Amino acid sequence: MPRSKKEKINKQSLHALRGMRDILPDEWEYWDYFIKKAETLAKNYGYRFLETPVLEDTSLFVRGTGVDTDIVEKEMYSFMTKGGDNVSLRPEGTPGIVRAYIENGMNVWPHPVKVYYSGPMFRYERPQAGRYRQFHHFGFEAIGEESPILDVQIIQLTWKILESIGLKGLSIQINSIGCAVCRKAYRKLLVDYYEAERNKLCQDCRRRLVRNPLRLLDCKEEKCMRLAALAPQTIDHLCQECHDHFKSVLEYLDELELPYTLNPRLVRGLDYYTRTVFEIWSQGEENFRGSLAGGGRYDDLVEILGGSSTPAIGSAIGIERVIEELKVQEIRPSVSPQPKVFLIQLGELARKKSLKLFSELIEAGIQAAESFSKHSIKSQLKLADKLGAKIALILGQKEALDETIIIRDMKSGMQEIVNFKKVIKELKKRIK
Repeated sequence: MPRSKKEKINKQSLHALRGMRDILPDEWEYWDYFIKKAETLAKNYGYRFLETPVLEDTSLFVRGTGVDTDIVEKEMYSFMTKGGDNVSLRPEGTPGIVRAYIENGMNVWPHPVKVYYSGPMFRYERPQAGRYRQFHHFGFEAIGEESPILDVQIIQLTWKILESIGLKGLSIQINSIGCAVCRKAYRKLLVDYYEAERNKLCQDCRRRLVRNPLRLLDCKEEKCMRLAALAPQTIDHLCQECHDHFKSVLEYLDELELPYTLNPRLVRGLDYYTRTVFEIWSQGEENFRGSLAGGGRYDDLVEILGGSSTPAIGSAIGIERVIEELKVQEIRPSVSPQPKVFLIQLGELARKKSLKLFSELIEAGIQAAESFSKHSIKSQLKLADKLGAKIALILGQKEALDETIIIRDMKSGMQEIVNFKKVIKELKKRIK
């Protein structure tokens, strides 16, 4: 019977959406490797995990990220709910963290409040290597402290995570974009410079010139990059407080011997940033995949979102980009330890007893493997050998009735029968 048109359409639609993908077990080894290293360092630095919803009120990102940013204008997944609420999938983590800080009364906690987060973000943009429409960040936020030493600690922590997974050739790009006081005068200076060059700007930058001139420095169009190279630099027009703050940041970085480059074109693409902004890149054209991580101060964001005036700084690492870089540098994640014991079962009664025994092996801290779906001893021994198990436990129908088990040395082939209740004690002696 020919398939209906509906059946054909359904069959064709069974694939991941463009810019979204599955993370298969082999790929997850990289993710697990990175996340475990990152979580360990985050906790060592005094950061605690905070999870926010992937879905938030759209106004949170409009007010927090900036109405004139590319994220809000072009990239957010926004829709109306059945109840009439305008909501968006989170395009980044910081506004949600700040919303949680305000809503949950975290302003009365000891400061700075240090939290980290990990999870998916969503932006509608052109998919490319290391960049997807559903992507993942591992980030940190430290809220309630304006000292430049916190800026440097965030940079140091981000650097140490990337270094701990084996990445080489890292470089810190850093700049200061000042505060509301000094940025007002700088903004006028920047607009005056670009107004004289308006005809040389790309279409997007002509719009930015009116609405968000600082973003002109961040444009990736070649003709706009040439203009940005000659534009007035933010660090030459900082107020005294911002100048002193940035000077201290650089001095602390020097003390830590962290390699950095002053990048006057670095502004980051979000309206809430103030003072210190930074990115960590992988050096070398053949390895470059865009920045691996970035962040900066956002001393006005808590107040913008309805809290009291509270300084803060954060950083986020792009997990997909980091994994791409691990592969480029041919860094393999640490493989899971091989099972030391393989449990072989033969017959229905043995299979039932094996379920409980396998659980007891795991609880006793013995790395074990099994294949309950296989029935022949030959296929199970073959798998045990392939996995590199040192010992095979063989439980057949006779052993199950006698409450014994066979311990087989996989290398020598020597076998010994032991009492079922003594098997774990015997294994611990043999696999020390």
